Amino acid sequence: MSAWIKPLLALGLTVVLSGCATSPTGRNQVLLYSSDQLEQMGDQAFSSMKEELKVSNKRVQNSYVECIANAITPHVPQSVYAGQWEVVVFDDEQVNAFALPGGKIGVYTGLLNVAENQDQLAAVIGHEIAHVIAEHGNERMSQGTLINMGSQAVGQVLAANEVSQTGPIMAAIGLGVQVGVQLPFSRTHESEADVIGLQLMAQAGFNPRSSIQLWKNMDAASSGERPMEFLSTHPAPQTRIEELQANMGPALADYQNTSQRPSCKS
Repeated sequence: MSAWIKPLLALGLTVVLSGCATSPTGRNQVLLYSSDQLEQMGDQAFSSMKEELKVSNKRVQNSYVECIANAITPHVPQSVYAGQWEVVVFDDEQVNAFALPGGKIGVYTGLLNVAENQDQLAAVIGHEIAHVIAEHGNERMSQGTLINMGSQAVGQVLAANEVSQTGPIMAAIGLGVQVGVQLPFSRTHESEADVIGLQLMAQAGFNPRSSIQLWKNMDAASSGERPMEFLSTHPAPQTRIEELQANMGPALADYQNTSQRPSCKS
């Protein structure tokens, strides 16, 4: 299947050459969308969510989440976002959070039952902001654009040459792209965000060791109901824990070198 995947991606080479970039960890990226485009999309998505989902009206809960986010966001490079970040707590049982280009952070109340203290919640918020710093949204959209271009071109070639079984071949290509490219790409993004987020939380004065317990909590909360790592967009919790432990040294140094020690009360 890899013989099909490579030509699909190669078809976008001309576009790729104009969108090459490097992530904060030194990984090569293809970014086809501008910061202004991403911020506009982020604003629109966040506005829609605030209209469609219930926003928490619990003052202490909101202050707690804002306190943690406000300790972290000053450590985000100004080139990523220089304004005041907007933080919203959504009254929803999802165990999740997110950050969007344009300085938007959303936290679901379900996460507050799993992240047991400020340090664990800081690990999640730092991770989500890291996705914005590393422009993972831009990268995924750019990847999707290139794959669509390639798939359309291959379909046209098969049809023009009257290749039999065109439908099954295109379906197989789609599965190969998903398992061979898109899922590993997503796992790479998650691992990269873990490392960047670990650094962010430590620089803000949150104990990076708490990220380990967070993922133990996440694993327990999932009750083992998740797909095998090969077919998952996220690394398995144990894999994440091992990678966090491997990067703990620099994070602990950042934590020890800062005088900041936030005190956010839930």
